[in-house]
Amino acid sequence: MRVIVYLKLGWGRERGLTETTPSLLASHAPSPYIPPMSFFARFSPVRAIRDLRFFLAQRRPYELVFLMIAMGITGFFIYAFARDDYVPVPYKPNIIYVEQWPADRTDAQIRAQQKIDYVKKKQELAEEQAAKDQRKAEFKKVDDALTKWGF
Repeated sequence: MRVIVYLKLGWGRERGLTETTPSLLASHAPSPYIPPMSFFARFSPVRAIRDLRFFLAQRRPYELVFLMIAMGITGFFIYAFARDDYVPVPYKPNIIYVEQWPADRTDAQIRAQQKIDYVKKKQELAEEQAAKDQRKAEFKKVDDALTKWGF
């Protein structure tokens, strides 16, 4: 007696097993109810392109025009954000000026030059502190206005 058993494997596939004699023991390992899923086994670039062509063939011409415009705008923004990420640093030369002093100058000459340099340095520090204070006053003014508005 010949028995043919059809197993449902899912996705419309069946497998036929043939037994020559019926037996009470299992003749093969049971197959899983759901077959193993594999994304790349069902993916085909040819089918994907064919599906895209079929989809685009059903669209009206104005829909394709708007599709191209939307893709162009999106591409522009992606390019703009990617391009904006890189900002070249401008070249700024680092020039250090050095004064030449005679090797045989006296201590009095050195002290006299230090007094002159001290006055210049004090004036530069005062200008820098005034600029900091002015900037601080500007921020204080903005902070007071925001506090008045409740922020």
